[in-house]
Amino acid sequence: MVKLTFDPLMIPIDAVAGESALAPDRMNADWLRQRFAQPPIWRPEHMDRQVGSKPKNDNPVAAAVLIPFIMHATGPTLLFTQRTAHLTDHAGQVSFPGGRTELTDASPIETALREAEEEIGLPRSEVEVIGTLPEYFTGTGYRVTPVAGLIRPPATLRADPNEVAEIFEVPLIFLMNGLNHQLRTFDLPDGYRRTFYAMPYERFFIWGATAAMLRNLFHLLRA
Repeated sequence: MVKLTFDPLMIPIDAVAGESALAPDRMNADWLRQRFAQPPIWRPEHMDRQVGSKPKNDNPVAAAVLIPFIMHATGPTLLFTQRTAHLTDHAGQVSFPGGRTELTDASPIETALREAEEEIGLPRSEVEVIGTLPEYFTGTGYRVTPVAGLIRPPATLRADPNEVAEIFEVPLIFLMNGLNHQLRTFDLPDGYRRTFYAMPYERFFIWGATAAMLRNLFHLLRA
């Protein structure tokens, strides 16, 4: 079982990434479809930066998450879940809907759509998949494929109380602004040091793997 031995909210802010915000004219369905269909050359950011870092897990567990763009008339948001406190991995944390790949899943896209349907009741028929981001390797031993999908509101949602404590949305204009991307560093008990991103929004604390995947989305959309 993976348990935190620290409170990430209490880790001081080292720096703010500070890049300029994504242009508002890029925050529409047509532009997002085109960007994922024909991405420019860009470089993913690998955020599991550790001093004297441990070897990577040789057999990471395949998983996928759905990055759900809710296309409101007033501007898109991204949908997140707050995980329940009793889960084995990442308990209580903010995440995208998703989970580990099952043998019956034909692809990471299938995993992401199935998990979103199970966790938040989102029918796959309401998701327009527009592409994927590079795989992200978590410190807890997962190889995660982020799958981007457009959703027209009102979305049909129903949280599974065993996995999801809350469903919420954050404006894309907030998340795609480097001034809202904090860098924080902590020392692990065994002497390793880890730096992670955090993107606090109202009463929600987005950090770790979810924030790292958001950074890669940010780089792709700004490229």
